[in-house]
Amino acid sequence: MGRLFGTDGVRGLAGVDVTAELALSLARAAALVLGRSARGESRRAVAVVARDPRVSGEFISAAVSAGLASAGVDVLDAGVIPTPAAAYLVADTGADFGVMVSASHNPAADNGIKFFAEGGRKLADDVEDEIEAAMEGPVVAVTGREVGRIRRFADAEDRYLVHLLGTLEGTRLDGVHVVLDCAHGAAAGISPDVFTDAGARVTVIGNDPDGFNINEGVGSTHLEPLAAAVIEHGADLGIAHDGDADRCLAVDAAGNVVDGDKIMAILALSMARRGKLVRNTLVATVMSNLGLKLAMADNGIDVVETGVGDRYVLEAINAEGYSLGGEQSGHVIMSDHATTGDGILTGLHIAAEIVRSGQTLTELATCMTVYPQVLVNVRGVDRTGVDGDEVLQQAVRQAEIALAGNGRVLLRPSGTEPVVRVMVEAKHVDDAQRLADDLAGIVLERLAV
Repeated sequence: MGRLFGTDGVRGLAGVDVTAELALSLARAAALVLGRSARGESRRAVAVVARDPRVSGEFISAAVSAGLASAGVDVLDAGVIPTPAAAYLVADTGADFGVMVSASHNPAADNGIKFFAEGGRKLADDVEDEIEAAMEGPVVAVTGREVGRIRRFADAEDRYLVHLLGTLEGTRLDGVHVVLDCAHGAAAGISPDVFTDAGARVTVIGNDPDGFNINEGVGSTHLEPLAAAVIEHGADLGIAHDGDADRCLAVDAAGNVVDGDKIMAILALSMARRGKLVRNTLVATVMSNLGLKLAMADNGIDVVETGVGDRYVLEAINAEGYSLGGEQSGHVIMSDHATTGDGILTGLHIAAEIVRSGQTLTELATCMTVYPQVLVNVRGVDRTGVDGDEVLQQAVRQAEIALAGNGRVLLRPSGTEPVVRVMVEAKHVDDAQRLADDLAGIVLERLAV
């Protein structure tokens, strides 16, 4: 059996990969590992449990709560709320840990279980390994008064909403017309209220979750309906969430996409001007567009690059105390206000920058030029052989010389499949495509299995 935890918790097809039995066992093991500090202080551990609205979340979160309570953990059942809300509430309540049942942007049939440590932070790999090991150990039985209680967390949404509004520090969104796409997901019950309370005029799409339609043709993975709605209603901007609302993408008044890189650029420049960008540094992954790095350099802002995945961005932020980072996909982490990517928070601050600057989103997004980016997936190859093949590395160096500082090359092995991803950026898309195709041919020739 391979490692149970992936890059973002345990995820798979609900009822097949993610079963009630697995959820129960995982929760009991988590209670042992994450509830240690409470036991050391001779008190009962407390956990916040939440889910997105997909139908399988009902039985999975019930199994999680049952497993925790049977292991002596008190459960605060927050119901359907965004993933970043669950993380915030772990910290806000002083809970020992939290559990979020969600498969984020995945189809409705999938689901997942992810944990937050004390303070609402993601688990380190070694802690996840401890939980997996504990699943193989004996079941700890508690009885009588030691059994945990399961209580409804009645004001979970209100606490999170007040927190989000507080991050605006008095900036009102009066006069801003925003279209929100809630992806038929966890944002539906909160995002429209937050923007309305902040003063914005709000039009909403994708806000009728029925348990089966999450992410279906809407949200951050399907921006066409949002762009059409922004144009139809003459709105200033559109904000798209995914199923669990931990990411945000935007469109401007003309329906043009403003991706995570441009969002980070806008926020970084705003925070730098206001003295809120720690050490004038932005954290981004190696997949962020070269245009982001060049735009930041033009404005005296350093960029720290990490591996692909918001967990690596978070690790860099936490290690050095940086205040902003994220991914092209729209996971944006504003660490002064959140311990994880927060799509509603990000959207609020994009709208707030429109107010503060007096510029449209179209104008704000001109702060960076997007270089054409071509990605070719080469399948059926030995993904471990990239670094050790000198012929391949020489071809990469030749491609970089050809780009003459006006582009870049990245070969990234897949973490799970026999695939090498070839990414080339250049000023002109034809150059990027030609170099990517050439390198893909060499990868296949050298590493075919």
